[in-house]
Amino acid sequence: MAQPDVSVIIGAYEAMPYLVECLASVEAQTLDPARIEVIAVDDGSTDGTGEYLEEFAARAPMPVTVIRQENSGGPSGPRNVGLSKAVGRYVFFLDADDRLGPEALERMVAMADENGTDVVLGRVEGVNRNAPKSMWGKTLKRTDVFSSNIKFTLSAQKLFRRELLERHGMRFDESLFTGEDALFTMEAYLRADGISVISDYTCYYLVGRTDGKHVTKSGSYTLRFDSARALMNLIAEMVPAGPKRDSLMIRPFLITVLPQFGPRFLKETEEVRRHKLELAKPLMDAHWNEGVARLLKVHERLRLHLVAQQRLDLLDDVVEFVGAKRKPDALLEKRGTRLYLAYPHFRSKKAGIPDWVYLAGPREARSFPGWRRTPPPSFPRRVIRRLRRLLSSRGTTAAA
Repeated sequence: MAQPDVSVIIGAYEAMPYLVECLASVEAQTLDPARIEVIAVDDGSTDGTGEYLEEFAARAPMPVTVIRQENSGGPSGPRNVGLSKAVGRYVFFLDADDRLGPEALERMVAMADENGTDVVLGRVEGVNRNAPKSMWGKTLKRTDVFSSNIKFTLSAQKLFRRELLERHGMRFDESLFTGEDALFTMEAYLRADGISVISDYTCYYLVGRTDGKHVTKSGSYTLRFDSARALMNLIAEMVPAGPKRDSLMIRPFLITVLPQFGPRFLKETEEVRRHKLELAKPLMDAHWNEGVARLLKVHERLRLHLVAQQRLDLLDDVVEFVGAKRKPDALLEKRGTRLYLAYPHFRSKKAGIPDWVYLAGPREARSFPGWRRTPPPSFPRRVIRRLRRLLSSRGTTAAA
Protein backbone atom coordinates (compact mmCIF):
# COMPACT_ATOMS: atom_id res chain seq x y z
CA MET A 1 0.00 0.00 0.00
CA ALA A 2 1.25 3.49 -0.84
CA GLN A 3 2.00 5.73 2.10
CA PRO A 4 -1.25 7.36 3.29
CA ASP A 5 -1.43 11.13 3.47
CA VAL A 6 -2.82 11.16 7.00
CA SER A 7 -3.01 8.79 9.94
CA VAL A 8 -6.10 9.50 12.06
CA ILE A 9 -5.31 8.48 15.64
CA ILE A 10 -8.29 7.87 17.91
CA GLY A 11 -7.86 7.16 21.59
CA ALA A 12 -11.14 5.84 22.96
CA TYR A 13 -12.33 5.18 26.49
CA GLU A 14 -15.98 4.59 27.36
CA ALA A 15 -16.82 6.48 24.15
CA MET A 16 -20.26 5.10 23.31
CA PRO A 17 -22.55 6.33 21.84
CA TYR A 18 -20.45 9.34 20.74
CA LEU A 19 -18.04 7.05 18.92
CA VAL A 20 -20.72 6.22 16.33
CA GLU A 21 -20.85 9.78 14.94
CA CYS A 22 -17.10 10.18 15.35
CA LEU A 23 -16.35 7.22 13.08
CA ALA A 24 -19.13 8.18 10.67
CA SER A 25 -17.41 11.54 10.22
CA VAL A 26 -14.16 9.75 9.33
CA GLU A 27 -15.97 7.53 6.84
CA ALA A 28 -17.60 10.62 5.27
CA GLN A 29 -14.30 12.37 4.49
CA THR A 30 -13.96 13.72 0.95
CA LEU A 31 -10.28 12.77 0.96
CA ASP A 32 -9.79 9.49 -0.93
CA PRO A 33 -10.05 6.61 1.60
CA ALA A 34 -6.87 5.15 0.12
CA ARG A 35 -5.05 8.23 1.41
CA ILE A 36 -6.25 7.73 5.02
CA GLU A 37 -5.38 5.20 7.68
CA VAL A 38 -7.13 4.97 11.04
CA ILE A 39 -5.42 3.77 14.19
CA ALA A 40 -7.89 3.35 17.06
CA VAL A 41 -6.81 2.48 20.59
CA ASP A 42 -9.44 1.20 23.00
CA ASP A 43 -8.10 2.14 26.42
CA GLY A 44 -9.79 -0.54 28.51
CA SER A 45 -13.43 0.39 27.80
CA THR A 46 -16.29 -1.70 29.20
CA ASP A 47 -19.19 -0.10 27.31
CA GLY A 48 -18.79 -1.73 23.90
CA THR A 49 -16.29 0.79 22.54
CA GLY A 50 -13.76 -1.89 21.55
CA GLU A 51 -16.37 -4.08 19.86
CA TYR A 52 -17.73 -1.15 17.86
CA LEU A 53 -14.22 -0.21 16.71
CA GLU A 54 -13.69 -3.75 15.42
CA GLU A 55 -17.03 -3.67 13.61
CA PHE A 56 -16.03 -0.41 11.96
CA ALA A 57 -12.64 -1.83 10.95
CA ALA A 58 -14.35 -4.74 9.19
CA ARG A 59 -16.46 -2.49 6.94
CA ALA A 60 -14.56 0.80 6.62
CA PRO A 61 -13.34 1.88 3.16
CA MET A 62 -9.89 2.78 4.56
CA PRO A 63 -7.45 0.58 6.49
CA VAL A 64 -8.23 0.56 10.21
CA THR A 65 -6.02 -0.83 12.95
CA VAL A 66 -7.68 -1.49 16.31
CA ILE A 67 -5.55 -1.91 19.41
CA ARG A 68 -7.15 -2.94 22.69
CA GLN A 69 -5.26 -2.44 25.94
CA GLU A 70 -5.69 -2.11 29.69
CA ASN A 71 -6.78 1.31 30.87
CA SER A 72 -3.83 3.71 31.03
CA GLY A 73 -5.54 6.38 33.13
CA GLY A 74 -5.30 9.22 30.62
CA PRO A 75 -5.32 10.21 26.95
CA SER A 76 -1.53 10.36 26.51
CA GLY A 77 -0.91 6.60 26.48
CA PRO A 78 -3.37 5.74 23.70
CA ARG A 79 -2.15 8.66 21.57
CA ASN A 80 1.46 7.56 21.96
CA VAL A 81 0.56 3.97 21.04
CA GLY A 82 -1.25 5.22 17.95
CA LEU A 83 1.61 7.51 17.00
CA SER A 84 4.09 4.63 17.22
CA LYS A 85 2.03 2.70 14.63
CA ALA A 86 1.33 5.63 12.25
CA VAL A 87 2.89 5.68 8.78
CA GLY A 88 1.06 8.64 7.20
CA ARG A 89 2.82 11.81 6.08
CA TYR A 90 0.65 13.65 8.59
CA VAL A 91 -1.14 12.63 11.76
CA PHE A 92 -4.41 13.93 13.16
CA PHE A 93 -5.53 13.23 16.73
CA LEU A 94 -9.31 12.80 16.84
CA ASP A 95 -11.08 12.45 20.19
CA ALA A 96 -13.65 9.65 20.19
CA ASP A 97 -16.51 11.90 21.32
CA ASP A 98 -15.87 14.60 18.70
CA ARG A 99 -16.27 14.60 14.91
CA LEU A 100 -14.76 16.00 11.72
CA GLY A 101 -16.29 18.22 9.07
CA PRO A 102 -16.58 16.25 5.78
CA GLU A 103 -13.83 18.19 3.99
CA ALA A 104 -11.57 18.55 7.03
CA LEU A 105 -8.74 16.18 6.14
CA GLU A 106 -8.73 17.09 2.45
CA ARG A 107 -8.49 20.81 3.23
CA MET A 108 -5.86 20.46 5.94
CA VAL A 109 -3.59 18.16 3.91
CA ALA A 110 -3.88 20.49 0.91
CA MET A 111 -3.07 23.51 3.08
CA ALA A 112 0.07 21.85 4.49
CA ASP A 113 1.23 20.64 1.09
CA GLU A 114 0.66 23.98 -0.66
CA ASN A 115 2.48 26.02 1.98
CA GLY A 116 5.05 23.57 3.31
CA THR A 117 3.79 24.05 6.87
CA ASP A 118 4.26 21.53 9.66
CA VAL A 119 1.07 22.18 11.64
CA VAL A 120 -2.43 23.03 10.38
CA LEU A 121 -5.25 24.31 12.59
CA GLY A 122 -8.77 23.81 11.28
CA ARG A 123 -11.62 25.94 12.56
CA VAL A 124 -13.28 24.44 15.64
CA GLU A 125 -16.96 24.74 16.54
CA GLY A 126 -18.44 23.75 19.88
CA VAL A 127 -21.46 21.48 20.21
CA ASN A 128 -22.99 21.82 23.69
CA ARG A 129 -19.73 23.31 24.90
CA ASN A 130 -17.50 26.31 24.30
CA ALA A 131 -14.76 26.31 21.69
CA PRO A 132 -11.80 28.66 21.16
CA LYS A 133 -12.67 31.67 19.01
CA SER A 134 -9.93 34.31 18.95
CA MET A 135 -7.73 32.60 16.36
CA TRP A 136 -10.32 32.18 13.61
CA GLY A 137 -10.43 35.78 12.37
CA LYS A 138 -9.00 34.90 8.97
CA THR A 139 -7.32 32.07 7.12
CA LEU A 140 -3.54 32.22 7.39
CA LYS A 141 -1.46 30.27 4.90
CA ARG A 142 1.69 30.67 6.95
CA THR A 143 2.16 32.07 10.44
CA ASP A 144 3.82 31.27 13.76
CA VAL A 145 2.93 31.16 17.44
CA PHE A 146 4.15 34.72 18.05
CA SER A 147 2.25 36.39 15.19
CA SER A 148 -1.24 35.04 15.88
CA ASN A 149 -3.59 33.93 18.64
CA ILE A 150 -2.96 30.22 18.15
CA LYS A 151 -1.34 29.97 21.59
CA PHE A 152 -4.90 30.01 22.95
CA THR A 153 -5.74 26.71 21.26
CA LEU A 154 -3.34 24.04 22.46
CA SER A 155 -5.58 21.00 22.13
CA ALA A 156 -4.12 18.13 20.12
CA GLN A 157 -6.82 18.11 17.45
CA LYS A 158 -4.64 19.46 14.67
CA LEU A 159 -2.78 18.16 11.63
CA PHE A 160 0.91 17.55 12.40
CA ARG A 161 3.63 16.63 9.93
CA ARG A 162 4.79 13.25 11.23
CA GLU A 163 8.38 13.83 10.17
CA LEU A 164 8.51 16.83 12.55
CA LEU A 165 7.32 14.68 15.45
CA GLU A 166 9.73 11.84 14.68
CA ARG A 167 12.72 14.12 14.12
CA HIS A 168 12.33 15.57 17.62
CA GLY A 169 11.10 12.39 19.30
CA MET A 170 7.89 14.14 20.33
CA ARG A 171 5.40 12.19 22.40
CA PHE A 172 2.67 13.06 24.91
CA ASP A 173 3.80 13.28 28.54
CA GLU A 174 2.13 10.31 30.26
CA SER A 175 2.91 11.70 33.72
CA LEU A 176 0.36 14.49 33.16
CA PHE A 177 -3.35 13.77 33.48
CA THR A 178 -4.52 17.14 32.20
CA GLY A 179 -2.82 19.67 29.93
CA GLU A 180 -0.71 17.01 28.23
CA ASP A 181 -1.98 18.16 24.84
CA ALA A 182 -1.00 21.78 25.59
CA LEU A 183 2.59 20.71 26.21
CA PHE A 184 2.74 18.65 23.01
CA THR A 185 1.11 21.28 20.81
CA MET A 186 3.16 24.19 22.13
CA GLU A 187 6.35 22.27 21.43
CA ALA A 188 5.12 21.54 17.90
CA TYR A 189 4.29 25.23 17.38
CA LEU A 190 7.78 26.26 18.49
CA ARG A 191 9.57 23.63 16.40
CA ALA A 192 7.38 23.96 13.29
CA ASP A 193 8.60 25.40 10.02
CA GLY A 194 5.40 27.36 9.52
CA ILE A 195 1.83 26.93 10.78
CA SER A 196 -1.39 27.30 8.77
CA VAL A 197 -4.84 28.30 10.01
CA ILE A 198 -8.08 27.41 8.20
CA SER A 199 -10.80 29.80 9.34
CA ASP A 200 -13.35 29.62 6.50
CA TYR A 201 -14.45 26.02 7.07
CA THR A 202 -15.34 24.15 10.26
CA CYS A 203 -12.96 21.21 10.35
CA TYR A 204 -13.65 20.01 13.87
CA TYR A 205 -16.74 19.74 16.07
CA LEU A 206 -15.90 19.75 19.76
CA VAL A 207 -18.75 17.82 21.38
CA GLY A 208 -19.81 18.33 24.99
CA ARG A 209 -20.76 15.07 26.66
CA THR A 210 -23.90 15.00 28.74
CA ASP A 211 -22.72 12.11 30.92
CA GLY A 212 -20.06 14.17 32.69
CA LYS A 213 -17.22 11.91 31.57
CA HIS A 214 -15.34 14.41 29.43
CA VAL A 215 -11.68 14.42 30.50
CA THR A 216 -11.44 18.21 30.78
CA LYS A 217 -14.10 18.15 33.50
CA SER A 218 -12.20 15.75 35.69
CA GLY A 219 -9.11 16.08 37.84
CA SER A 220 -8.22 18.01 40.97
CA TYR A 221 -6.76 21.51 41.10
CA THR A 222 -3.33 20.04 41.85
CA LEU A 223 -3.27 18.55 38.35
CA ARG A 224 -3.95 22.00 36.89
CA PHE A 225 -0.90 23.40 38.64
CA ASP A 226 1.13 20.42 37.38
CA SER A 227 0.13 21.17 33.80
CA ALA A 228 0.85 24.90 34.20
CA ARG A 229 4.30 24.14 35.59
CA ALA A 230 5.12 21.80 32.70
CA LEU A 231 4.02 24.31 30.06
CA MET A 232 5.84 27.22 31.69
CA ASN A 233 9.04 25.19 31.95
CA LEU A 234 8.80 24.18 28.29
CA ILE A 235 8.36 27.80 27.19
CA ALA A 236 11.27 28.92 29.38
CA GLU A 237 13.50 26.18 27.95
CA MET A 238 12.67 26.87 24.30
CA VAL A 239 12.26 30.68 24.18
CA PRO A 240 14.87 33.14 25.46
CA ALA A 241 13.78 35.63 28.11
CA GLY A 242 12.16 38.74 26.65
CA PRO A 243 8.96 39.92 24.94
CA LYS A 244 8.47 36.71 22.91
CA ARG A 245 8.64 34.51 25.99
CA ASP A 246 6.34 36.90 27.86
CA SER A 247 3.76 36.73 25.05
CA LEU A 248 3.56 32.94 25.46
CA MET A 249 3.68 32.88 29.25
CA ILE A 250 0.38 34.73 29.46
CA ARG A 251 -1.31 31.56 28.20
CA PRO A 252 -0.66 29.28 31.22
CA PHE A 253 -1.11 32.18 33.64
CA LEU A 254 -4.41 33.25 32.11
CA ILE A 255 -5.93 29.89 31.18
CA THR A 256 -4.64 27.60 33.94
CA VAL A 257 -3.48 29.55 37.00
CA LEU A 258 -5.90 32.49 37.13
CA PRO A 259 -9.11 30.37 37.15
CA GLN A 260 -7.92 28.81 40.41
CA PHE A 261 -8.42 32.24 41.98
CA GLY A 262 -11.88 33.00 40.66
CA PRO A 263 -15.22 33.26 42.54
CA ARG A 264 -15.07 29.63 43.65
CA PHE A 265 -11.88 30.42 45.58
CA LEU A 266 -13.95 32.38 48.14
CA LYS A 267 -16.02 29.29 49.00
CA GLU A 268 -13.17 26.84 49.40
CA THR A 269 -11.78 25.71 52.73
CA GLU A 270 -8.92 27.62 54.29
CA GLU A 271 -6.72 24.57 53.77
CA VAL A 272 -7.42 24.47 50.02
CA ARG A 273 -7.01 28.23 49.65
CA ARG A 274 -3.60 28.21 51.29
CA HIS A 275 -2.58 25.09 49.38
CA LYS A 276 -3.36 26.82 46.09
CA LEU A 277 -1.19 29.76 47.07
CA GLU A 278 1.62 27.35 47.99
CA LEU A 279 1.34 25.57 44.63
CA ALA A 280 1.31 28.87 42.77
CA LYS A 281 4.32 30.37 44.56
CA PRO A 282 7.14 28.56 42.70
CA LEU A 283 5.42 29.30 39.37
CA MET A 284 5.09 32.99 40.19
CA ASP A 285 8.66 33.20 41.52
CA ALA A 286 10.09 31.61 38.39
CA HIS A 287 7.97 33.04 35.58
CA TRP A 288 5.86 36.03 36.68
CA ASN A 289 7.33 39.40 35.75
CA GLU A 290 6.25 42.88 34.75
CA GLY A 291 6.55 42.05 31.05
CA VAL A 292 3.97 39.26 31.38
CA ALA A 293 1.79 41.31 33.73
CA ARG A 294 1.46 44.28 31.39
CA LEU A 295 -0.02 42.05 28.68
CA LEU A 296 -3.04 41.27 30.86
CA LYS A 297 -6.17 43.22 31.78
CA VAL A 298 -6.01 45.08 35.08
CA HIS A 299 -8.22 42.70 37.08
CA GLU A 300 -6.26 39.69 35.79
CA ARG A 301 -2.92 41.33 36.54
CA LEU A 302 -4.05 42.46 39.98
CA ARG A 303 -5.18 39.01 41.09
CA LEU A 304 -2.00 37.35 39.87
CA HIS A 305 0.12 40.08 41.44
CA LEU A 306 -1.50 39.35 44.80
CA VAL A 307 -1.00 35.62 44.28
CA ALA A 308 2.68 36.29 43.57
CA GLN A 309 2.91 38.37 46.74
CA GLN A 310 0.99 35.68 48.69
CA ARG A 311 -1.42 38.40 49.87
CA LEU A 312 -4.44 36.33 50.77
CA ASP A 313 -5.61 39.19 53.01
CA LEU A 314 -6.07 41.42 49.94
CA LEU A 315 -6.95 38.83 47.34
CA ASP A 316 -10.42 38.05 48.68
CA ASP A 317 -11.61 41.65 48.22
CA VAL A 318 -10.47 41.67 44.58
CA VAL A 319 -11.93 38.24 43.78
CA GLU A 320 -15.27 39.25 45.32
CA PHE A 321 -15.30 42.57 43.41
CA VAL A 322 -14.55 40.87 40.08
CA GLY A 323 -16.95 37.99 40.73
CA ALA A 324 -19.78 40.47 41.39
CA LYS A 325 -19.02 42.05 37.98
CA ARG A 326 -18.70 45.47 39.54
CA LYS A 327 -17.11 48.19 37.43
CA PRO A 328 -14.15 50.07 38.92
CA ASP A 329 -13.89 53.85 38.84
CA ALA A 330 -11.65 55.11 36.05
CA LEU A 331 -9.04 57.78 36.77
CA LEU A 332 -7.43 59.68 33.89
CA GLU A 333 -4.05 61.30 34.49
CA LYS A 334 -1.13 62.75 32.50
CA ARG A 335 -3.45 64.71 30.18
CA GLY A 336 -5.55 61.66 29.37
CA THR A 337 -2.68 59.29 28.48
CA ARG A 338 -2.84 57.22 31.66
CA LEU A 339 -5.97 55.40 32.73
CA TYR A 340 -6.05 53.76 36.14
CA LEU A 341 -8.85 51.37 37.04
CA ALA A 342 -9.53 51.67 40.76
CA TYR A 343 -10.10 48.07 41.75
CA PRO A 344 -9.90 47.38 45.52
CA HIS A 345 -6.81 48.66 47.36
CA PHE A 346 -5.89 51.17 44.65
CA ARG A 347 -3.40 53.63 46.17
CA SER A 348 -3.90 52.22 49.63
CA LYS A 349 -0.76 52.89 51.64
CA LYS A 350 -1.49 49.90 53.81
CA ALA A 351 -1.79 47.56 50.81
CA GLY A 352 1.26 49.01 49.08
CA ILE A 353 0.36 47.80 45.57
CA PRO A 354 2.29 49.72 42.86
CA ASP A 355 0.26 52.04 40.63
CA TRP A 356 1.36 50.25 37.44
CA VAL A 357 -0.65 47.18 38.47
CA TYR A 358 -3.83 49.28 38.03
CA LEU A 359 -2.71 50.98 34.79
CA ALA A 360 -4.83 49.92 31.80
CA GLY A 361 -3.01 48.99 28.61
CA PRO A 362 -4.08 50.49 25.26
CA ARG A 363 -6.48 47.66 24.36
CA GLU A 364 -8.37 48.01 27.62
CA ALA A 365 -8.11 51.80 27.90
CA ARG A 366 -9.39 52.70 24.45
CA SER A 367 -13.00 51.94 25.42
CA PHE A 368 -12.96 54.72 28.03
CA PRO A 369 -13.95 58.25 26.87
CA GLY A 370 -11.14 60.76 27.21
CA TRP A 371 -8.25 58.32 27.01
CA ARG A 372 -5.64 59.00 24.34
CA ARG A 373 -2.35 57.43 23.32
CA THR A 374 -0.53 60.75 23.06
CA PRO A 375 -1.18 64.00 24.95
CA PRO A 376 -2.99 66.88 23.20
CA PRO A 377 -0.83 69.79 22.03
CA SER A 378 0.03 72.24 24.81
CA PHE A 379 -1.21 75.86 24.64
CA PRO A 380 2.14 77.31 23.39
CA ARG A 381 2.30 74.64 20.68
CA ARG A 382 -1.23 75.48 19.52
CA VAL A 383 -0.31 79.20 19.33
CA ILE A 384 2.85 78.48 17.34
CA ARG A 385 0.95 76.26 14.91
CA ARG A 386 -1.72 78.94 14.43
CA LEU A 387 0.92 81.61 13.73
CA ARG A 388 2.66 79.36 11.22
CA ARG A 389 -0.60 78.78 9.36
CA LEU A 390 -1.32 82.52 9.41
CA LEU A 391 2.14 83.45 8.10
CA SER A 392 1.95 80.73 5.48
CA SER A 393 -1.41 81.99 4.22
CA ARG A 394 -0.11 85.60 4.07
CA GLY A 395 2.94 84.51 2.12
CA THR A 396 0.77 82.71 -0.37
CA THR A 397 -1.46 85.80 -0.78
CA ALA A 398 1.55 88.12 -1.30
CA ALA A 399 3.01 85.82 -3.91
CA ALA A 400 -0.27 85.86 -5.80
